[in-house]
Amino acid sequence: MNKQTFKIGEDWLTAGKAIAISTNKIAVILSKETEEKIEKSWTIVQKIVDKGHPVYGINTGFGPLCTTKISKSETNILQTNILQSHSVGVGDPIKTDIAKLMLILKAQSLAKGYSGIALKTLQRILWHIENDAIPIVPSQGSVGASGDLAPLSHLFLPLIGMGKVEYKGEIITTASLFEKTGLEPINLGPKEGLALINGTQFIAAHGVKVVSQLHSLLAQADIIGAMMIEGLQGSVKPFYNELHALRPFKGNIHVAKRVKKLLKGSEIMEDHIDCEKVQDPYSIRCIPQVHGASRNAWLHLKELLEVELNSVTDNPVIIDEELTISGGNFHGQPLAMALDYACLAASEIGNISDRRIYLALEGNSPGVPKLLMNDTGINSGYMILQYTTAALASENKGLCFPSSADSIPTSLGQEDHVSMGSIGGRKALQVIGNVEKILAIELLTAAQAFEFRKPLKSGIFLDEVHNAVREQVAFAQKDRIFANDIEKGIEMIQNKTIMKVVDRVQKEHSISLKTKFSTEFEVY
Repeated sequence: MNKQTFKIGEDWLTAGKAIAISTNKIAVILSKETEEKIEKSWTIVQKIVDKGHPVYGINTGFGPLCTTKISKSETNILQTNILQSHSVGVGDPIKTDIAKLMLILKAQSLAKGYSGIALKTLQRILWHIENDAIPIVPSQGSVGASGDLAPLSHLFLPLIGMGKVEYKGEIITTASLFEKTGLEPINLGPKEGLALINGTQFIAAHGVKVVSQLHSLLAQADIIGAMMIEGLQGSVKPFYNELHALRPFKGNIHVAKRVKKLLKGSEIMEDHIDCEKVQDPYSIRCIPQVHGASRNAWLHLKELLEVELNSVTDNPVIIDEELTISGGNFHGQPLAMALDYACLAASEIGNISDRRIYLALEGNSPGVPKLLMNDTGINSGYMILQYTTAALASENKGLCFPSSADSIPTSLGQEDHVSMGSIGGRKALQVIGNVEKILAIELLTAAQAFEFRKPLKSGIFLDEVHNAVREQVAFAQKDRIFANDIEKGIEMIQNKTIMKVVDRVQKEHSISLKTKFSTEFEVY
């Protein structure tokens, strides 16, 4: 079977496609038309150099040195120097998959044909992608405005024979890579160094991961929340279409319909249909409103990210022979603000999940014992698991301060407003990682509460989800080292185990959880 292909610079790139390229499920190709556009842009840069008319970054210095003229003979040296001088990143390296995404996103931008790079330079970047020779990029040092200068500089040091790469499972110098592969350093021409490091690819690569991982969290939070409703015998009425038609936010409607379908056919729900309880606490009753708001935030980020992934974000931009524009397409503000919003959206999923866990421990639901264990006193039950979720939720609140609210001038005031989107992207992933742990604990807690409803059965979805949990983690009749259970729960969240169970049940029983907004909320 032939692998799906993607025409770099031509086809519409999404977060899902970028991840598929990074995992070698989609192959990148460079069309003849794209090659011609790149060569045309390169030719224009050569003419600018020959004419000697000052154009920023081609025959001038950078930042506050923009008025310093560079001679024709020194334009190549300038481009090599900028990669070296701007490689000032610090901190632990970013994950290899994010660095590879940076290469993919940069190639997409350069292949648009407005950056003035040589074709051979883009072809070398594509070689790194195809052969998984991924540069080592420090995580700190970008302010997210004049492009992600420091991380992009490190990303492209291997083009000139410097820096390090991860190749075939080990970290080696680029010199060693060249020995193994027969490659040689590229002699960068005018504008190329600046084109490589001016852009938002560090921010955008983190955005791709946020879109992917937050999507998974949102889908699993609905399933886990539904299981907790079963365990605590909550009401299904807050999920009725009639209610949400009166406040028709897309996310709310989508979540309410999904949860209602997950609960359909449940003996547990039928067992208390005439009970005297008037209403549930907010963490149960307001799942559509809270999960739905986070869905809307995810959708907003996804839509903005797709624009960014298909944009030219370096500077200056070569429009044609008569027009070269030194503008601000490298500024990360459009994604920076959306990433902060997504960070908050993820944190709120963790906040409400922690509240449901606490609710499950109170012992106020008939049939479910306090701390989710019958023999307490000698046993602490699930008490301390909620301490962990409280700690994680609190940590997230501190991380939710918007990075984009800050700006520190750089470049001697030339770059006097910056986005800090690079920090926002890293923080968003950190928060998402914490929420994965919170949801893992809620999954275990909900499964424990669910057990006390036996011999009553849930609908076909949640019974199968519960069985999947029990394959990994046994019902707790007495205290044990719950950290081991939590680790298994985290693995289930990260491996999307319960999502796969729900997908399987849908196929086996020809039942769909889709809503009219499913495409918007599921395809990325």
